[in-house]
Parts: sequence; C-alpha cells; structure tokens
Amino acid sequence: MATRKLTVVISQSQSKNPQKKELEQEIAARLLMEASVEVGVVPHLYDMHADHTGMLFLKSIPGDLVVLSWLYPRATRWILHRQGIAGKKGQSLLVDENDEESNEETGEENDHEQPDQHSSNQPNSNAGVGRGTVPDRFLYCIDLKVSSQVDDYIEEIKRIAREQAVETIDLTDGNNGKSIPIPPQQQTQDENTTTGKLNDQTAGQVKRRWYPVIDYERCTNCLECIDFCLFGVYGVNDQDLILVETEDNCKKGCPACSRVCPENAILFPGHKSSAIAGADGEVAGLKIDLSKLFGAESSIDLAVKERDRELIADGRSAVGKNVGLPKRREKQSPSSRNHLDDLIDSLDEMPL
Repeated sequence: MATRKLTVVISQSQSKNPQKKELEQEIAARLLMEASVEVGVVPHLYDMHADHTGMLFLKSIPGDLVVLSWLYPRATRWILHRQGIAGKKGQSLLVDENDEESNEETGEENDHEQPDQHSSNQPNSNAGVGRGTVPDRFLYCIDLKVSSQVDDYIEEIKRIAREQAVETIDLTDGNNGKSIPIPPQQQTQDENTTTGKLNDQTAGQVKRRWYPVIDYERCTNCLECIDFCLFGVYGVNDQDLILVETEDNCKKGCPACSRVCPENAILFPGHKSSAIAGADGEVAGLKIDLSKLFGAESSIDLAVKERDRELIADGRSAVGKNVGLPKRREKQSPSSRNHLDDLIDSLDEMPL
C-alpha cells in the first residue's frame, strides 16, 4: 500500500518580526522530519500575483493542502479561491479560543453581531452563487496567530495527515498479478526515512498589496459593491457574476465596499478590524444601525466618508450618499422586517 502525502505550505509574514520568522522556520524544520508530509514556503499569500512562482507552486499541488498563514482562515481560503485553488473546507482543531479581536482596539464601531454560525432568521437563498465547482480534495487554512508554540502546529498537521491518509490501490492486481503503477504524487518514502526537501518558492520580491477578496459562500451577487465603488475595481464575468477585476485600482486602506456589502462577503485581509479582515461569525443579516442606538457612526456613514476621501485625493468631487446606495435600503419592504427592526423602531419612539 502507499499513501498520498499531505502538502503543507507556510506563507511568510509581511513583517520582519523575528518571533514570527523564528516560528515559520521552526515549523518548516520540524516538518522536514515528517515522512507523511511535504513542506513548502511561499511569500505572504495576499501579496503574490497570479504569476509569482509561489502562487504557481500552490496551483500545482494536486491533493489535500494545509496552508499556514498570518491571516484569518476565511481570508486565506478566498484568496486561494481567487487564484483557482479550491477544495472542500477542512476542519482544523487548532483555533483561538479567545478569538475576539475587539474593535475597541481599532478605535471604530462594528456593525456586525457575532453569533456562532453564519446564519440569520431569513437566510438569503442566493448565497453561494459564485462559488463554482469544488474539487474533491480538502483545503485546511490555519492561522499562525493562534499559537506561538511550534508543537501545536506540528501535532495538528500530524493529526490531519493521519485523517487524510488515502490508501492507494495495491501494488499487484488480484485478478492478474500485474504490477499497477502509482502516480508520482501518491508515492511515499519508506516510513523509516525522513523527507529532505523544502520547496522554497520565496524567490522574487513581493510588495504589500491592498484589494478586496470576495467570500463566494456569502456573496449573493447583488452587485451593490460595483455600484458603490467608483474606482473600477469590480467587474462581472461572462455569467454576470461579480469579481474583483482590477485589484490594483483599489485605494490602499479604504474598505468602504466591505462596509456596504449586505452579506459581509467582502474581505480586506490586511484591515485592522476583525470583521473586515475575515474573522468568522460576522453576519450581515443581523446588522444593527448603531447610530440609532447610541448615536455612533454607522457603517454606511463610514463607507461614504472613506469613499469621498479617496475621490478627493484623486482630484474628483465627493458624492456623499447620492451615488451607489440602493433605494431599497431606504424603503425596506414589510416582509423583510424582523424582530431587530421592531426593536430599533421601538427605541426610536422612546422619549430619550
């Protein structure tokens, strides 16, 4: 019998923090001693262009894949999906039990409630329209911010390797005794030997980038982002599905389109707010207008302000709320109301 090796790819940090570099190097060194895995190193996932050798290496991996990066797993998954690297969502047990990056640290209000699962009382049946066909393999995305202990990552990878070990066909066919060749990607070394090669794909400099990433499991193709963004970032494919067409047109530091997305399907992996950077549990279906509750600035107000700022920086005129905000938000149909709408209305009527 032979087993398919599990490929583990470490995506390097954008920073030169010695502790982060040491963690990456120690994980790679330990994985080189594991016969059940192959290990590769690439630059920061978000910064690589489609033709970078690191991205080409990722695209060439045929089987199950574990990606360790300094990003939320949801962000990692959809960055890969954007490059045609997809798979069934692998479940990692290595998670941050205190994954509550408070927006108090970011200095801004967060309009997203955080239930345990991505669901709402009235789920949108159009969600997932742009996801496409998922290959028959598993993709595990693990956040390197979860732990500073190398052993935690090694044990989790070994667990995944045990679970995903796939027995290939026997070396001899029971019917005729003929030898059956095993594809190269399924061959493995003797269990008493160690792997000895590190697939280092870090050649070629990468610069920090800023562009939106679409979570196609949540996206309903409402096209509000393409209406709101006035910088030519978004487009549609031949099936009229939304895509990030010209990512380098995006204005660095501006997450405005993410704030107006009704399903919280637009991520900016480098943003300081967990809701925008891709933390799980952010559900747009349960957004509350905090300006009505506490006099705070709403996500729409922030988005308009951010967009106007970039328009002015481009030598253009600010447009405020006059462009790109759908009228249906102002005239919400009674059928789409829920208990949160009733709560807000009752609070509005209180003589505060």
